[in-house]
Amino acid sequence: MKFLIGGLLLLGAWLLWRRWRQSAQARYIANFPLHNLLDRRLAARRPELDAAQRTAVLDALRDYFIFCHQAGRRMLAMPSQAVDDAWHEFILFTRQYDSFCRHAFGRFLHHTPAEAMSSPTQASNGIKRAWRLACRHEGINPRQPERLPRLFALDATLGIAGGFVYQLDCMAARHGGDGTGYCASHIGCGGGDGGSDSSSGDFGDGGGGGCGGD
Repeated sequence: MKFLIGGLLLLGAWLLWRRWRQSAQARYIANFPLHNLLDRRLAARRPELDAAQRTAVLDALRDYFIFCHQAGRRMLAMPSQAVDDAWHEFILFTRQYDSFCRHAFGRFLHHTPAEAMSSPTQASNGIKRAWRLACRHEGINPRQPERLPRLFALDATLGIAGGFVYQLDCMAARHGGDGTGYCASHIGCGGGDGGSDSSSGDFGDGGGGGCGGD
């Protein structure tokens, strides 16, 4: 009985520590000075963006890091080329990025281009997971969205050349307008977390610039 009680106490202490650590990591991501560190670098890389637009990109990068924290070690695709550019600039600050990752995730967050995924299914699962987490963050129904979450809307809003454009109207994404865009409204229709379904073809090779994960 003593061993059982002792084991339960240790388990409870571990669960409390784990919850505290996750909360501390989330606060660290929320308070990290991304804008101070990256604004000038992003301005040099994307001179077409004004200060307010760069702020929107860096806010979305913070969102992405929050989602990576929530996803744990599961692969998470990057739905925005502009935010992916900002992420690349952060990685160039090697020591700062490594320190950030250790504090935010307890490990180094690797950037893996979508085309380097081990399979099309892995890239597809990564974009679906990003969609669900982004929708949950903004209170959007992932299966019946009335608008796009910020990470998925940003490239089109900013008019990013070569950006990833998502449309709620899947027929428009396939056939309408200039024929560009990924179907967003079907991304959240897969069964289970990271599961594949027949909608995977609606957004091509994943519709993202890269993925965070091991």
